[in-house]
Amino acid sequence: MAGKFIGAAMMALALAINATPALAAPAPKPDPQAERADALVRKAIADRRIPGLQIAVVRQGKVVLLRNYGLANLQTPVPVTDETVFSINSITKAFTGVAAMQEVEAGRLDLGKPIGAYVEGLPEAWRGVTVRQLLSHTSGLPDYTRKTKGMDEAAAWTATLAQPVYFAPGERYDYNQTNYALIQRAINGLHGRPLDDAVIGPQIALAGMTRTRFGDSRDVIPGKAAGYSYRYATPTSPGVLRAGYEEFSPMHYSASGLNSTASDMARWMTAILDGRMLKPDTLKAMWTPAAYSNGKLGQWGMGWIVQDRPRHRAVGMTGGSRAAMFLYPEDGVGIVILTNLAGGTPEDLMDEIAAIYIPGMKLTGVAALRAALDKQGFDDPAAVLAGLRREDPAFKPDEHELNDWGYRLLGFGKPKQALAVLRIGAELYPDSGNAFDSLADAWEVNGDREQAIRGYRRALELDPKNANAAKRLKALEAGKGSGG
Repeated sequence: MAGKFIGAAMMALALAINATPALAAPAPKPDPQAERADALVRKAIADRRIPGLQIAVVRQGKVVLLRNYGLANLQTPVPVTDETVFSINSITKAFTGVAAMQEVEAGRLDLGKPIGAYVEGLPEAWRGVTVRQLLSHTSGLPDYTRKTKGMDEAAAWTATLAQPVYFAPGERYDYNQTNYALIQRAINGLHGRPLDDAVIGPQIALAGMTRTRFGDSRDVIPGKAAGYSYRYATPTSPGVLRAGYEEFSPMHYSASGLNSTASDMARWMTAILDGRMLKPDTLKAMWTPAAYSNGKLGQWGMGWIVQDRPRHRAVGMTGGSRAAMFLYPEDGVGIVILTNLAGGTPEDLMDEIAAIYIPGMKLTGVAALRAALDKQGFDDPAAVLAGLRREDPAFKPDEHELNDWGYRLLGFGKPKQALAVLRIGAELYPDSGNAFDSLADAWEVNGDREQAIRGYRRALELDPKNANAAKRLKALEAGKGSGG
């Protein structure tokens, strides 16, 4: 019987992928830009086997694209409509970044001040971490989600406070949920509210977001899409579709737990772009990458990822590898894509969609590399890179973006493609310990123990403090890793 139910679900998914998308209103005449975007979205849905998706594009204050695809729920099945609500996961952090910068603008919060000035009862090692370091994930604090499984919220927080810090504040990047729990507590403390209250209510009201609310799998949320993921028995297996389950306590509400629609997100993006949320100088500060202690710039501003380019700068955030939102501030364009598949990686579509709506925009960096590899294949990444560099001798995709893309491929059943991408990263950034650590991870997943060992050794030569490289190297040399 189970096979019949799985077969029915996959048949429904196939029908959803090939279904005509529901539009907010019938277009009076063909829209060439919308049809080009539609083709990109349909290809991604088919390639990644995404059950359901919403997309909205705003340009100069107007919604120029709003489309729905597939099924919100495979079990019933229920189609995606304008009213379907999706989990946006860590895009919530961008909302919290705005909330923090509103407090900065009002003079109540200082990015350079230590968090100990705003939150009481913290360990001595935590107190000197600045607000900026928290928002940019350079704090070095322990993550309360990593070693507290099965604990209630109070116990998890107490246990986290007792853990040692990972590294000196500002030394490096580490994506960390504790950072945003502290920002939430700081903002609520400024207003005399319970410390774990949500902090983004004013933004929802200002933007007129009518279907946006917090909640998880325990809550009854009208119109909520079910969540799915593919489970892989081996790194190269096709994967089996599974229903997902999420729980977010109130302490998470600065970092995740928000649900929304593409329409609501379009209203929010427009309110940011037209200056209703923050003043221009405050937006500039929010979208300025924070520097590490050594002066090198990271990828994060205040709650936002910053993809700083010579032209067509992009800022945004992703959530659960199922949702993505990016703004192109100088071009007045915003894009949001929401899916119900963890691993749908809609962030990989952003620049290609943007190039349709921004006059004169050409794909650069990782977006150009992705398009070339998709066209020419992943078998000879060095040749693909060489071709791009012949066209543009200065071609050099951002290290952070390459690394993020490689790990997305690695995590969702495409280890050979991930290896190709991360090999390019190590070639372009031969002095980066992180690039070789990532490459070694890919070699290990692909089953090449000797190459992985060489990669981890090189990573440690370049960065002796790389904890992952040290741990994996020890395991592989003891014969406990892949291929051992």
